[in-house]
Amino acid sequence: MTDQYAVIGNPIAHSQSPRIHQAFAQQCAQDLVYTAELVPIDGLIAGLQQLQDRGFKGLNVTVPFKEQVWQCIADKSEAATLAGAVNTVIFRDDGSLYGDNTDGTGLCRDLINNHNIELHHKRILLLGAGGAARGVIQPILQQQPAELIIANRTIEKAQALAKHFEGHGHITAEHFDQVSGQIDVIINATSASLQGQVPPIPSSIISSTTYCYDMMYSHEDTAFITWAKQHHAHKAIDGLGMLVEQAAESFRLWRHTQPDTQPVIQLLRK
Repeated sequence: MTDQYAVIGNPIAHSQSPRIHQAFAQQCAQDLVYTAELVPIDGLIAGLQQLQDRGFKGLNVTVPFKEQVWQCIADKSEAATLAGAVNTVIFRDDGSLYGDNTDGTGLCRDLINNHNIELHHKRILLLGAGGAARGVIQPILQQQPAELIIANRTIEKAQALAKHFEGHGHITAEHFDQVSGQIDVIINATSASLQGQVPPIPSSIISSTTYCYDMMYSHEDTAFITWAKQHHAHKAIDGLGMLVEQAAESFRLWRHTQPDTQPVIQLLRK
C-alpha cells in the first residue's frame, strides 16, 4: 500500500516540497505519494486530525503553522523543543504524534557538505531574531563556533534568544549597527531581502574571506546576495540547498533512508 505524506501550510500552492520528496522517493525506490495540503488558518487541529484519519504517515509544516504545531504536540525532539517550532511530524501507529525540526540540520549540511564552509571555531553572525533564526541556532552551536552573534533591529529580541540558548555554546546579541570585527560567516535569517531590503549591518565586517548565506531563495539574486557580492564577499549563497537538505532529513526520519540531495538541488536550479 502506498504511504501518504504531505506539506501543510496557508498558502501552499507555491511549495517545492512535493517535487523534492517525489524525487527522493523515486531515487530511493520508496512507495509513497507526497502532496501539498491547504489548511485553513483557524483549522489546524481539525486539519491534523483529518490527515491522520486519512492514513497519512507524516507531514512537513510551513508558514504559518510551525509554532502552532509545536504547541499541539507533546512529544518533540530537543531541536524542536528549543526552536519553539515543528516542521516535521510523524504519525505513529499508536495514534500519537512526534514533532521534530530539521531546518537547522538542513542549513548546516548545506553550508558544510555542499559548500565546504567550516563553522567550527568560526565567528558567525546570524541576522534576525524571529522563528527562522531560532530554528537554526542549536544546530549551529553544535558545530562549536568561536562565537555566534545574534543581530536584530530590536536588540531585546536578540538578547532573549541569546539567553534561551546560552547553555549550548558561546552566543551573544547585538543591534544590527553594533556588529564589529571580522566575521567569517554571515547568515541572513530575515525575510527583508525578498522585499529588496538588507539589514543595516556595517559593510566593514565583510572581507575577502567572508561567506554570506541567505536563507531565502529566488530565481534572481536576493537583495542580501546582491549586497554581499557588491562588498566582495568570498562567496554568496542562497537557501535553496537548505530547503532540499531539511527535506532530506525529514525523509530520513520517515523512511529511515538518506537520499542524495545533489541531483535534487540541480533539478530545482534548472
